[in-house]
Amino acid sequence: MSDTSFPAELSNFLRWSAERVEARLQTALAPATSGAEKLFAAMGYAALGPGKRLRPALVYACAHSFADSFSAESCDTAAAALECIHAYSLVHDDLPAMDDDDLRRGRPTCHIQFDEATAILAGDALHTLAFELLLQSEAAAELKLRLIRELACAAGSRGMVAGQAIDLDSVDKRLDLPRLEQMHRLKTGALIRASARIGALLGGADEARLAAVSRYAEAIGLAFQVQDDILDVTADTATLGKTQGADAARNKPTYVSLLGLDGARAKLEGLHREALDTLAEVDGDSDLLRQLADYIVQRSH
Repeated sequence: MSDTSFPAELSNFLRWSAERVEARLQTALAPATSGAEKLFAAMGYAALGPGKRLRPALVYACAHSFADSFSAESCDTAAAALECIHAYSLVHDDLPAMDDDDLRRGRPTCHIQFDEATAILAGDALHTLAFELLLQSEAAAELKLRLIRELACAAGSRGMVAGQAIDLDSVDKRLDLPRLEQMHRLKTGALIRASARIGALLGGADEARLAAVSRYAEAIGLAFQVQDDILDVTADTATLGKTQGADAARNKPTYVSLLGLDGARAKLEGLHREALDTLAEVDGDSDLLRQLADYIVQRSH
């Protein structure tokens, strides 16, 4: 790869990719529109607060895996767009009409820090900013349109928002495993899959390798949620950065409530193996993707 400064070790890579995407987001959010300073403050609070920046990391890692000549600059805008969509979804998820959470990433949620109306508008603005960013990218027109389609499909009524709707409708209900998996493949997995596919497309992946990285991302996307469910009952609030036991308190279906703790852990292990096995088909430099899969199943928050 032409970018010799690209970090090969995961902790350095995550720090590097977070710094890049945060710099791009800071540029996108400055200056504030006159008279709407509170809105921009709320957008920055949501998008630039503490976070794993997993979705941007997948953009960079997948692009690096496939590109003959990797350019981090070509990925910055798409990575920022993915983080905007993720941040908006969290702001809206936390609202009183949705999950009614007052803690996110160890801080007051956006509607607590500001107010409910400002939080709604901040989420709306981050949503549209994502597509504005993609339109500003330097990708060729045909590729740019494909990236926009990938993000729109993942974020909308046949992706993340559909998963959120199923989640809200599932309170006080017992879902079977296929239905629970469908919900999380949409709510959590769709955006993770889009992040990997957008990165692979920016790296020039052909359709066969794009299909392989999609299967990898589907496995780690589901694994991310299974680990979330496990942590919700095994970690404390300070470690999680959000209220421990919140899902159980709301009587929401989870992998732990359906399979038990040992069963959820076995499910997580199976998804981890599936992700690693799929990397054999990627046919690129997949070491960072392997490290990311390990990180997702071993994380403590």
